[in-house]
Amino acid sequence: MTETTFKSGYVAIIGRPNVGKSTLINRVLGQKLCITSRRPQTTRHRILGIKTEESSQLVYVDTPGLHTDGKRAMNRYLNRAAASSIDDVDVILFMVDGLNWTDDDEQVLERLKSNATAPVILVLNMVDKLSDKAMLLPHVEKITQEYTFAKVLPISARKGINVDELETEIKQLVPEGELIFPEDQFTDRSSRFLAAELVREKLFRQLGQELPYSLTVEIEQYKQEDELIRISAVIYVERSGQKSIVIGKKGELLKAVGREARIEMEGMFDSKVFLELWVKVRDGWSDNERMLKNLGYNDEL
Repeated sequence: MTETTFKSGYVAIIGRPNVGKSTLINRVLGQKLCITSRRPQTTRHRILGIKTEESSQLVYVDTPGLHTDGKRAMNRYLNRAAASSIDDVDVILFMVDGLNWTDDDEQVLERLKSNATAPVILVLNMVDKLSDKAMLLPHVEKITQEYTFAKVLPISARKGINVDELETEIKQLVPEGELIFPEDQFTDRSSRFLAAELVREKLFRQLGQELPYSLTVEIEQYKQEDELIRISAVIYVERSGQKSIVIGKKGELLKAVGREARIEMEGMFDSKVFLELWVKVRDGWSDNERMLKNLGYNDEL
């Protein structure tokens, strides 16, 4: 009887903002790890999602979207965090949005040309939304003229189309190895970090187009008390006018954010949660390198 070879490795998911990187990692893991919204640049940190099976452990690296706007300190941080993920991984997934190709996509491709040493799979996401799938072939031919990909796969991360096939291709490319993380671990991030991300996601979804881009969440207290977790979170904005938007009329918007975040935290942490939210103004934080580091934007730099 032949013993099954165990394979393990790191898989970076890169692409411009809002192409479905976080949706894919949640789909692969079979549980929610990365926050998602329709707003671009929802993901601001590199997050590891770990999937362990009998014969493999794949460590997926979810990254901020690479983009051409690097004027503000926050944007420069996001680009550095995403670009650095290309290094020291075993497989790279370059995700694009169906037939849409932008200057940001071109920038990612140029990064791959100059920095990538691992095999790259071109992943065309959201193919379920294409009315004429025959258009895919000429689109793929144009992209593959610029770079030699290990594989090209059309998928729908949202609906799960071809995601199993994508995982199979990844497993063929990662090397033989041992467990990188304990088999019951599904991320490298702390519960404090995940709590802050859930609050930020609910803000993105509740505020929609009113959402101030310069908004972040910091957990001031995370305390386990028997069967209850007490969490106090501060939402930072840059101007007093943004503060009133986040709080909403008679505080209703902030209450809705807190309610939705608490419910999801209780499911994620398998515990009752008492959540307090505060909104504070911190002028210019998103364009100040020191403030960014103080607010936790320093783990990839």
